[in-house]
Amino acid sequence: MYTFVSVLIIIAAVFLIIFVLVQNSKGGGLAANFASGNQAFGVRQTTDFLEKATWTLIASVFILCIIATASIPGLNVQTSRSAVQEKLQNVPDPDSRPEFPIMPSEGGAANEQIAPDTTN
Repeated sequence: MYTFVSVLIIIAAVFLIIFVLVQNSKGGGLAANFASGNQAFGVRQTTDFLEKATWTLIASVFILCIIATASIPGLNVQTSRSAVQEKLQNVPDPDSRPEFPIMPSEGGAANEQIAPDTTN
């Protein structure tokens, strides 16, 4: 649906460009060249038509842009957390201190006192 709406926006934008370039605010643009001997579709009706078509195209592009934004694919996908957010969640508590393992002393006699040799 997003692609279809995007194509409609492009088509409406091209027509909008054409209609804006054709009309002249002073009434003498390319619309004046469409005037012929009959006044059924004369200059005044041509400029009215171009102005109405311009405003209609502006409104349609605006509405189509809102529809395109609502139909962007992948918006409903559940987003996963980034690696930075994962690391922030796994940070250890700064108040807790690591407990280092106690290494046993050599020979197991670290706490024993050495008795003086009394054999002389």
